[in-house]
Amino acid sequence: MDLHFGDSKPTDEERAAVDALLGPPESSWEGADRSDADLRWARGGRAARDRRDLLLPGLHALNDRIGWISDGALDYLCRRLTVPPAEAYGVATFYAMFSVKPRPATVLHVCTDLACAAAGAPELCAGIEARLGLGSGVSVERGPCLGLCERAPAALAIRAGDPVRTAVSAPATVEKAVLAASAPDSAPEEPPAALAVPQAGQDGLMLLHRVGVVDPASLDDYRAHGGYTALRRAFELGPAGVIREVTDSGLAGRGGAAFPTGRKWQATASQPDHPHHLVCNADESEPGTFKDRVLMEGDPYALVEAMTIAAYATGAHQGHLYLRGEYPRALHRLEHAIAQARARGLLGDDILGQGYAFDIEIRRGAGAYICGEETALFNSIEGYRGEPRSKPPFPVEKGLFGKPTVENNVETLVNVLPILTMGAPAYAAIGTDRSTGPKLYCVSGSVERPGVYELPFGATLGDLLTLAGVRDGLRAVLLGGAAGGFVRADELGIPLTFEGTREAGTTLGSGVVMAFDDSVPLPRLLLRIAEFFRDESCGQCVPCRVGTVRQEEALHRIVERTGADAAGDIALLREVGRAMRDASICGLGQTAWNAVESAIDRLGAYE
Repeated sequence: MDLHFGDSKPTDEERAAVDALLGPPESSWEGADRSDADLRWARGGRAARDRRDLLLPGLHALNDRIGWISDGALDYLCRRLTVPPAEAYGVATFYAMFSVKPRPATVLHVCTDLACAAAGAPELCAGIEARLGLGSGVSVERGPCLGLCERAPAALAIRAGDPVRTAVSAPATVEKAVLAASAPDSAPEEPPAALAVPQAGQDGLMLLHRVGVVDPASLDDYRAHGGYTALRRAFELGPAGVIREVTDSGLAGRGGAAFPTGRKWQATASQPDHPHHLVCNADESEPGTFKDRVLMEGDPYALVEAMTIAAYATGAHQGHLYLRGEYPRALHRLEHAIAQARARGLLGDDILGQGYAFDIEIRRGAGAYICGEETALFNSIEGYRGEPRSKPPFPVEKGLFGKPTVENNVETLVNVLPILTMGAPAYAAIGTDRSTGPKLYCVSGSVERPGVYELPFGATLGDLLTLAGVRDGLRAVLLGGAAGGFVRADELGIPLTFEGTREAGTTLGSGVVMAFDDSVPLPRLLLRIAEFFRDESCGQCVPCRVGTVRQEEALHRIVERTGADAAGDIALLREVGRAMRDASICGLGQTAWNAVESAIDRLGAYE
């Protein structure tokens, strides 16, 4: 692609897909079919440039309708938004779910990441490809985690059209996956979200107590089970009072960084620059993580209410919910919940008659792990490549669209509801002094009852695995996902707190707990982690761009026992790992070596 528009023309269907999002073009410059066209100057260019943030939704519109993005379609979208084609091409090729090359209308995404790999994903892929064969009209794409680890192995079928149709197969067999791809409308319905919560219906739950109990589509059912009590309490306290409660509760971010939520909210609220923005990070792409999906599918109104409270406290009137593109059911549930809340006066210009205005817009991701980093997420929403920004300035000063922004993930926000209903002192009494409240854990792998578990901070790893029914022959547990670290089977006494895991030389991360028994080949598992980071590196900084490739190459040599001996490659891995950790611009490169290092040092992976 070039900085200039080419000669390729969009088809009528491609035009219709873009126009359905942006409305009909108003001038020849935008692509209107007029005989008096004068393209030497652009009318309304500034207004079009102000809509740059619609580039990602526009790419989704094309990909959903056609199945891929042609030169003509990209040209037309660029004219509508006054975006240089070269920049739009860079954005379109950044995301794994988009294609700028022709492909069938139906794409079957098969997860080959850690939990699915341990559950037989390589054999599943081979069987699907053999069954479908050439000319089937289905493109089979092996890819990263689909967030269905409790039902591994997993596959997601997407058939382009108007409307786009999706079908999930998990646990997948060759027959079920082929059915999902060939006839998505006939595929079996997904099981309810409550099946991913082994504790569903038990007393004492705080974050999961409505999952499996309420109808996720019913606002009335949500309110009958305590919904919107926290928002009414927030209006009684006022913005400063809400922030004080959140601060006193000791709530720390649940996305892995564990930054104090109250401090982040206070820093945003105190900024004189306006408008303020609220961003909910629902792009949980860490392999092994699926807790946010379960919350959004099983209790979507809780997230809508929590976002409203966070916005009220920080002075934001617009919320952006950045949702994984691989979560079609969560998308439908949240779209419905937002529409119902808007219709009932719980979103909009005058929420609960309090004179406060707030609304939520959903933005879909498109398959980029790096967009879980907050500034990369901002770039993605704004219509740029999802590459992290240098800090400072920090998001609370200059975040989304250059304005003060508070960003939290789904679990963090949902914790605000019990804080306001039970009070900060009661919430802070749960857990430990430095890790307060309940925590959600995503347990998968070699356990009898995989799923999302809720425990107070301070429970041990052994307590959690006992609940999940750990199988005999446990060899290792991966904490924190691909960016986390391994612990041995004799280290199950580690307390699951931020400080406890840190003292044990590992990390709690986002709450991934993946168990592996003796049947899982550890060297192949480490190689898959290295492949994941190589694929997901945005390439912006040299330490990560080059280091992730060198790490994968060394692990390949060790696994295949070719080239240098293992000791030499392990020494190289340590050197590369230190460089990535010390010099990468963001957490992806800084943590890409963690799991491999822990496997070498704690598990003796290559001895």
